[in-house]
Amino acid sequence: MTPRHIVIVGAGPAGLAAAETALSAGGRVTLIDSSDQPGGQYHRMLPEAYEASRPEVLHHGWPAFERRRRRVLAHPRCAWWSDTSVWALERPDPEQPGPPRVHVLRGAVDGGGRRRLTLDPDALVLAVGAHDRVLPFPGWELPGVFTAGAAQALAKGERVVVGDRVVVAGTGPFLLPVAASLLEAGSQVLEVLEANTPGTVARGWSRRPWQLAAQAGKSGELAEYTSLLIRKRVPYRTGRTVVEARGDGRVEEVVTARLRADWSVVPGSERTLAVDAACVTHGFSPQLELPVAAGCALRGAADGEFVEVDADQATSVPGVYAAGEITGIAGAPAARAEGALAGWLAAGGDPEASALRPLRRSRDQGRAFAARLARAHPIGPGWSEWLRPETVICRCEEADYASVRRAATTPESASVRVAKLETRAGLGPCQARICGPTLAELNARLSGTPTERPVEGLPTPVPHRRPIAQPIRLGELAASPEATTSEAAPPETAATDAATS
Repeated sequence: MTPRHIVIVGAGPAGLAAAETALSAGGRVTLIDSSDQPGGQYHRMLPEAYEASRPEVLHHGWPAFERRRRRVLAHPRCAWWSDTSVWALERPDPEQPGPPRVHVLRGAVDGGGRRRLTLDPDALVLAVGAHDRVLPFPGWELPGVFTAGAAQALAKGERVVVGDRVVVAGTGPFLLPVAASLLEAGSQVLEVLEANTPGTVARGWSRRPWQLAAQAGKSGELAEYTSLLIRKRVPYRTGRTVVEARGDGRVEEVVTARLRADWSVVPGSERTLAVDAACVTHGFSPQLELPVAAGCALRGAADGEFVEVDADQATSVPGVYAAGEITGIAGAPAARAEGALAGWLAAGGDPEASALRPLRRSRDQGRAFAARLARAHPIGPGWSEWLRPETVICRCEEADYASVRRAATTPESASVRVAKLETRAGLGPCQARICGPTLAELNARLSGTPTERPVEGLPTPVPHRRPIAQPIRLGELAASPEATTSEAAPPETAATDAATS
C-alpha cells in the first residue's frame, strides 16, 4: 500500500515530533520550515560556520532533540525542505473534502530565483508556532528596542549581543530564558521586569499547586535561570515595566514605572535607566494565518484566539491537524506531545496504541499549564494609559495613537475595516501580524463596540484572514508552479542529502 503523504509546516518541537511519529506510523513526510535548520525558536541552532562545540550549554533537552533531529532527517521517507515558506493554502472543492493544496516558495526570503511549488498531501499538520506580542509605548519604534524573541534569536542563533547594557521587560516566564541567553552571549542585563504585581503572579501560580508536580522539568529550568540571575547579580522585579524609551536616533535610556494590578502607572514611581538596548515581550500571538486559510475553526481564550482541536489534534477541516502554540501557549513539552499525537494519527497510526496514553496525559497537563500561565501573567487593561497622542501604534505605516483614536471615536469610521483604511494601521508589510491584536483592542475600547458588526453583502471580518500568508514577488506569483506528488519530493531536497550537510 502506498504510504500516506504528510506535509508538516514548522520544524520546531511540535513539528519535529510530528515528523518522527508520522514516519514511525509508516507515512511519507515532507517537513517544511523557513529556517535553514530544524529546531524552531526553542532549539535555534548556530550557523554551521559557528557551530557550537557544546550546544547542550545553550539548549535545554539538547540530547533528546539531537537524536530526534538525526532520526527524522536521515529517514528515507522524509524530505526536509529548509528555507521554504508556505505562502498560501488552497482549499479543496467542497464536494471533495480533504486537506488544502499547499503552495510553497523554496529559497532564501531575501534571495532571487525562488522556486514556486505545490503539494497535495493526504494530511496536513500545522505547527507554525507563535511570535512575540509587544504593546506599544512611547519610543518603542526606536532602534535598539527589540522584541524579546528577536533578541534571543540573535543570541542563540548568531551569538550576537543586541547591546552591552540591556533591560528585559514585559510579562511571563519567557523573560527568564531571554535574560539567560543575553547573559551567555555577553550582555550585561541590568534588570528583569515582570509587569504583573506579586499578588497577581502568586494567585495564578498557587491555584491548585499539586498540579505543578507534573511540570517538574519546568521547575528545574526555573531553578537554573534563577541561579544564573543570582550569580550575575541581576535583579528581578515584579509590578514594574518599561513605559517609555528615549534617545536620539536610537534608544539611550528607558523609563520604568511601578504598575497597579490593572497595569496603570503608579504616579511618582517612574525612574530612568541608561541602556543601549531594551528587550520587551507581553506574551505571544499564535500565527493563525495558515489555519484560517485552511478553514480551521478558532476558539477564544483568556490569552487570545487559538485553533480548535479535538482529542486527536484534528481541526474542523478533514485531514488537517494542528499542534504547538497555535492551539495554546503551553511550552515545548506540551508542543512535543501534541506534535507526536498529530503526526501519528495523520499518518494513519492506530488511535488506540498504548504509546499514545502518556502523550495524551502530557498534552492535557500542558493545557492545564497554559491556563495557569494565562492567569498568572495577564495583560492588564490599564496599559493604554502609557500612550500619548504621538505614540506610534503601527510601525509599518507610522500610524499614531491620535489617528487611531480619532477614527475609532468617529461614527463614520468606527468599524475596524473603515478605521484601517482611514489610518492605514495594519496595512503595511507585516499585514497587522504585530499590531493587529493591539489595534483590535484599542478600537473596541475607544469605540465602545467590542465586536465587529458584519456589513451586509460582505463576509464577516476575521482576523488573520489573508489570501497571501507570506510575502511573494509579483514575478513569483505570475510564474507557473511546479507540481510535486505524494510519491516523491524534488531530488535535491531528499532527507538523506540534508542529513549529511
